[in-house]
Amino acid sequence: MTNKLPLFIDGNFADSKTSEWLEVLDPSTQTVLCQAPCATDKEIEQAINSAKDAFIGWKETPPPERSRVMMKYQELLKQNQNEIAAILSKENGKTLEDAKGDVWRGIEVVEQAANITPLLMGETVENVAREIDSYSYTQPIGVCLGITPFNFPAMIPLWMFPMAIACGNTFILKPSEQDPMTSNKLAELFVEAGAPKGLLQVIHGDKKQVDLLIKHPDIKAISFVGSVPVGQYIYKTGTEHLKRVQALAGAKNHMVVMPDAHKKKTIDNLVGSAVGAAGQRCMAISVAIFVGGAKDWVNDLKSEMELIKPGPWDSEESGFGPLISKEAKKRVLQLIEKGKKEAKCLLDGSNYEVEGYPEGNWIGPTLFTDVSTEAEIYKTEIFGPVLVCISVDTLEQAIELINNNPFGNGTSIFTASGKSARKFRHEIEVGQVGINVPIPVPLPFFSFTGWKQSFYGDLHAYGKQAVRFYSETKTVTERWFDEDEDSSANLTINLE
Repeated sequence: MTNKLPLFIDGNFADSKTSEWLEVLDPSTQTVLCQAPCATDKEIEQAINSAKDAFIGWKETPPPERSRVMMKYQELLKQNQNEIAAILSKENGKTLEDAKGDVWRGIEVVEQAANITPLLMGETVENVAREIDSYSYTQPIGVCLGITPFNFPAMIPLWMFPMAIACGNTFILKPSEQDPMTSNKLAELFVEAGAPKGLLQVIHGDKKQVDLLIKHPDIKAISFVGSVPVGQYIYKTGTEHLKRVQALAGAKNHMVVMPDAHKKKTIDNLVGSAVGAAGQRCMAISVAIFVGGAKDWVNDLKSEMELIKPGPWDSEESGFGPLISKEAKKRVLQLIEKGKKEAKCLLDGSNYEVEGYPEGNWIGPTLFTDVSTEAEIYKTEIFGPVLVCISVDTLEQAIELINNNPFGNGTSIFTASGKSARKFRHEIEVGQVGINVPIPVPLPFFSFTGWKQSFYGDLHAYGKQAVRFYSETKTVTERWFDEDEDSSANLTINLE
């Protein structure tokens, strides 16, 4: 009998009364791992009421006591990292090492949540008027909702609920229906950490359940990560119902390769960032811009990409895993076929097969050159192990090309020139910038700062184009390589 995944309501796992179930498949074999419930209206109401009731007492709990729960939680996550990663790999397809990294980046956020108290302090000004003092307090707002994608089943939920709960809120997590088992394990460990019941609820389902949650009057704030169309829908619907919404959406991330860059390290970093996790990352590099003579490196890039082989999650020989679903594979294959009509396909992974896994959602590394910015494979976020290459003559042309792109999640430059690095960092209109770093994801004490159509929220209003108000934060991560060896120095700075 197929395992039926429970909901997590009011501090307990509960079998759903629903008649609608969604199959959770192993992407390598199409084996049914479990069935996830589409929660009923009554079950959603129970979860929200539990979160509301828990908020009454939790908001009065001193921040140091909240922090102690997070301290215990991060300890349990570390102890169970391998088990969580194995669950994650089975339902998502990631290699085990990649899954461990997914869990670890979430643990780093929980560590930050355990140190939240200094960030909750308010401000005071004495004598703002004669004999009048002014105080501001940071206070929780109530029941928060997180809607998370399939590609990081541990990290992204752990981005959300630990920080919200540490700040005194309660939380409802609606994970992706494609890999929901990881979230249940995270909830199990949260209870074991001593969290009072009702602080966290886990509701499974699809669009119907999402719509009920984002429109519910008792949900005060929404956090979302996913595609642009869904991000726009969540943002518009949530704000129409007077909620605070932050929606992190799609991307088309560019890496600029200067001719003075360290060739081998640049190519190694480019390959890993393009095909790692089968390209299913919103911070993956999907466009390489070769400046000047660096365009001669493309054949070396092809040779390195050919060495990376997809395979099952529990094989040490697997460079990356399958795509999440048959539908995702079909979409990527359609884009690859369209790309063959638009550009030159140097490496085609569309017919890749893995011995012993004929039903797996496999696509091998795929490389296009001579790509126009009008090509569909350039304009569309492919979300597969596909890299498109463009050649330009100057750094100025590369910057202009990137700034004209509607997305602004992440970008990077590989160069040995401090002047080029500074110019790129200063002039580029992208929220997260890597200098000799391929995927500049900031640590938890920095904000995740997508710009333009990569983010909809308090600093970005929805319209024909994303509009930026007031100021934005740009996060820059730098790594400068020694010429002779692999030793390097890292510097992360925040630029207001």
